[in-house]
Amino acid sequence: MLVLSRGASEEICFPRLGISVKVVRVAGNRVRLGIDAPQEVEVLRGELMPKDFQLPEHLPTTQENHRLRNRLNTARLSLELAVQQINHGMHESALETLSRSLHEFDRIESDLEHDDGPAEAASHPHGPRALLVEDDANERELLAGYLSLSGFEVDTAGDGLGALVQLSRCEPPCVVLLDMNMPKLDGRSTLDRIRGQETLRKTRVIAVSGMKPEDAGVEVGPKGVDYWFQKPVDPKALVAEIERELSITT
Repeated sequence: MLVLSRGASEEICFPRLGISVKVVRVAGNRVRLGIDAPQEVEVLRGELMPKDFQLPEHLPTTQENHRLRNRLNTARLSLELAVQQINHGMHESALETLSRSLHEFDRIESDLEHDDGPAEAASHPHGPRALLVEDDANERELLAGYLSLSGFEVDTAGDGLGALVQLSRCEPPCVVLLDMNMPKLDGRSTLDRIRGQETLRKTRVIAVSGMKPEDAGVEVGPKGVDYWFQKPVDPKALVAEIERELSITT
C-alpha cells in the first residue's frame, strides 16, 4: 500500500487508468475528495463494497484496453460485413469474412484466458467427433441427441455455410452427416468444398437427405459421399453405418 500526505487542492493521479483524486476540503478529521474517472469506471464508498470482493491480480493497462477494443471492433465489423454479404448472395466471400471474425474472437478468448490464468480443462466426451449439418432445427436437435447418447461428440450446423465455418476453426471431425437441400449453401456445394480440403481427406461424409443421389447430382463413392441415407432414417442403422465407415479408416 502506498501512503501519501496530501493537502487541500492537491491531487493524486493514476495516469494509466485516467483517474485523479483531488482533496477538496479538510475539516477536522474529515476529508472531502473529488474523484475524476472515466464513465465505465465504477466508484463506490468502501462500506458499499461486497464483503467477498478481492482486487484482481492484474488490471488491464490503457494500452491493453485499447488493443482489446480494436480486436472487438474488428470482429464486430467482420460479422456485420458477413451479414451484408449473405444478404447479397455473396456466400463465398461471407465464409471468408466469418472465418476471419471467428479467428479474431478466438484470439480475444485466448488473451483473456491467459490474463486470468490457466483455465480448467473442459469435460468432453471421448467418442468420435461428428458434425451434423441439417437446416431443420427440430431434426437437428433430435438426431444430435441420439448420436450423443450413442457415444459421439456432436457439433451441429444449420446450413452448408455454417458447416464450412465450423470446419475451418475446429479439428476435423471423423464424420460429417450432410443434408442436401439447404439454404445459403446446399449439400452438393458443401461436399465439393469438403472434398477439396486436404485437412479433411480422412473425414467420412454420409448424406442424410430426403432426396435421392441422382436427384441431387451427387456421387456415392470416393469423390462424393461415402454413404447415402434417404429420409426417414433409422437412427440405429445410421449409427451402425457410421461405425462401419470409421472402422475402414482406422
